[in-house]
Amino acid sequence: MTSMQAATLYAGLFCLLMLILKANVGRVRTKHKVGFGDGGSQPLQRSLRVQGNAVEDVPVVLFGLLGLGALAAPVLLIHGLGASFLVGRILHAVGLGGSSGSSFGRSVGTLITALVMLATVIACIWYAVA
Repeated sequence: MTSMQAATLYAGLFCLLMLILKANVGRVRTKHKVGFGDGGSQPLQRSLRVQGNAVEDVPVVLFGLLGLGALAAPVLLIHGLGASFLVGRILHAVGLGGSSGSSFGRSVGTLITALVMLATVIACIWYAVA
């Protein structure tokens, strides 16, 4: 597998994650009969926030992974960052989706997300100037 193939694999996996989060919002909207906004529904507010957090974070890291792929960074680096980020986003989604308070999934998912973002920043800069 080339670096670009690895990065593209994560592009596909994150597209799938975004579709799942979008479908979950639709499912919760239908269940709570809310056509627009959140209708004051806590479960809908949580599902919207889970999707919103992913919309904020996924494109940034995915852009970095694709940049690393274009620069032919090591495949293992791309897999390490991509897989860790995917696990972090799933943990965050499960944690926040289940409770608006703090939870293991939300806390660990947020921490993994931040660490992967930082590692992606460092790797992008390193491989761009090396």
